[in-house]
Amino acid sequence: MTGMPVDRTDTRPLHAQVAGALRAEIDDHVIAPGETLPSEAALCERFGVSRSVVRQALATLEDEGTVRRTPGRAPVAAVPTEHHRLVQRVAGLFDQFSSEGLRLSTRVLSLEPVETGTPNAVAHLGTRGGLLRLERLRSVEGEPLSYVRTWLPAERFAGLDPASLEDASLHRLMETRFRAVPSGGRRQIRAVPADANFAGHLGVEAGSPLLLLEGGGFDQHGAPLEWFESWHRSDRVVFDIEATEDRDRVRLSPAAPPAAQPAGGAGAPTPGAGALERALLLADELRAELARARAAG
Repeated sequence: MTGMPVDRTDTRPLHAQVAGALRAEIDDHVIAPGETLPSEAALCERFGVSRSVVRQALATLEDEGTVRRTPGRAPVAAVPTEHHRLVQRVAGLFDQFSSEGLRLSTRVLSLEPVETGTPNAVAHLGTRGGLLRLERLRSVEGEPLSYVRTWLPAERFAGLDPASLEDASLHRLMETRFRAVPSGGRRQIRAVPADANFAGHLGVEAGSPLLLLEGGGFDQHGAPLEWFESWHRSDRVVFDIEATEDRDRVRLSPAAPPAAQPAGGAGAPTPGAGALERALLLADELRAELARARAAG
């Protein structure tokens, strides 16, 4: 790290400039997590400031959790706490964290009826009867982790109120109050930049990378239940995916007998007869392969 005196024409206090420079280096891993920061004397020389300014800057970084200090030792860059989430589980973030002994705080930002939603939400849920748009902020120990926007069928969840969702699980409420059991769906993960709204709520800089998890859920009867979009801080949340080696399964149904051909083979063939014949041949080959596999096993 080269010398970089503070800008004395800057309106920010000197200690804020020093803290900002060190914070940026820690965020960019110029100073790696767990690495000891330069001594107070070295920082004084580097920034051209007094020891009291350096100490005030370090106190600011310690208060916000960017550095850790223990008596008699130099400050070190804090190791960020990472929270892991299994993407393929139907259980929401609240239930996953609860099972690990973590208390996830939920603050409801808004819950309001709307006539329509995003194209993905409308494609999944439709708009008949209107929709509810629910926005929440999820945190652990006061540190924001994710901003969640959920779309719900308004008629099915009539009477849903914000108070019942504070520090609570939406999925549990669906089951206990509305008899709707979340039972599956497809999800996607994308990296997106934080806009001003998400940056302000999540405590990151605008343009910082966020992990967007979105998808549609179904209930125990296969009916569309919800569409959600969840923006996660990429420096605090890690998505885990369980990979297992499993053979593709082929489900064979009893084949229907081929349609009778015209007498003497004359006339046009039955529509789809060629495709049906190929399917039956493939089914025979698969049965033979399964028999060989059982015999070898």
